[in-house]
Amino acid sequence: MTDEAKKYLSDILTAINSIETYIEGKRLFAVYQQNKLLRRGVERELEIAGEATNYLLKLNENINLSYAKKLISLRNRIIHAYDAVDDAIIWDIVINHLPNLKIEIEGLLNYES
Repeated sequence: MTDEAKKYLSDILTAINSIETYIEGKRLFAVYQQNKLLRRGVERELEIAGEATNYLLKLNENINLSYAKKLISLRNRIIHAYDAVDDAIIWDIVINHLPNLKIEIEGLLNYES
């Protein structure tokens, strides 16, 4: 794996870790939904993760990430259809899908070390 690919994987992992930090101690949807700053912070990190995933797949389309295309689509929705972002969908992704993506990313980074 190239250094550039490792950088994109690291950027995705950093975004996920940031989201985990943001929601630490606030793992209730109601808390998330009522805190605009928290929502915007999470959305921004998802944008970064989606953009890094897009670059990564352009660099190496053979890298297998379970939610790669969905993450890129989510990034596009947040940026281009900000008024159609559904807090419940974002929350579901953060709680149910990011932990698995994190494991995949860590596995790829550790495998290549």
